[in-house]
Amino acid sequence: MRVCDSHCHLDFSEFDQDREVVLAACRRQGVAAIVVPGVSAAGWPGLVDLCARDPLLHPALGLHPMFLHQHQTGDLERLDQWVRRQRPVAVGEIGLDFYLRETDRARQQDLFLAQLEIARSHALPVILHVRKAHDEVLACLRRVPVAGGIVHAFSGSRQQAEHYIELGFAVGFGGVLTYPNARRVRQLARELPLASIVLETDAPDMAPAGRHGERNSPLNVLLVLDELARIREEDRAQIAQITTQNVEKLLNIVTEVGY
Repeated sequence: MRVCDSHCHLDFSEFDQDREVVLAACRRQGVAAIVVPGVSAAGWPGLVDLCARDPLLHPALGLHPMFLHQHQTGDLERLDQWVRRQRPVAVGEIGLDFYLRETDRARQQDLFLAQLEIARSHALPVILHVRKAHDEVLACLRRVPVAGGIVHAFSGSRQQAEHYIELGFAVGFGGVLTYPNARRVRQLARELPLASIVLETDAPDMAPAGRHGERNSPLNVLLVLDELARIREEDRAQIAQITTQNVEKLLNIVTEVGY
């Protein structure tokens, strides 16, 4: 059985002390691919180097909307150069986050549209971060069409999910799915077609139920898989196979085999 964590920040410092141990455990448990999205230009060199050293890891490069204070003049030009040179699996993590009232929405949108243009110019999919802004993100995607991708940690409505799917996207479900009170997310995970779902952890953040406050791990994608199988009342191995194939197809990657 192969399972894929489609969103994990394994390059973050929280893993500096035991990253190789975590990766070895992932291999033993059948985690066959981990997608590592970038959040700022300062982190791209370490992220790319990390992924180059381990075929389990697949890099994405982007400028996260919640890190506006870290982004510098020229980062968009640098992103275009890095994408051209490194050919990541996607442009991401990019998007809009309107959760906080004081956020600079205009700057976020300008940054997002520019990164969509970069993804389009390189024929790459995108990995989306969206909070309280699904309609705005969908409008941007219609304005600048890209080669599909993944809506990370999806929390919108079924109608919004269907709009994303029509545009060639899959929706990601992670640790939130394991919380019994996350009723809307759990209902969506039950009702949406499996061909449009991918699994994720968002490690080191977003730990699953029972582990709140702990460092999340890509190994916990197996807990997300177990919960999705319970919610859908479907075979665990089949869900693992289909959701992994979804990531392979969306991001044009080859997962490790032989477990």
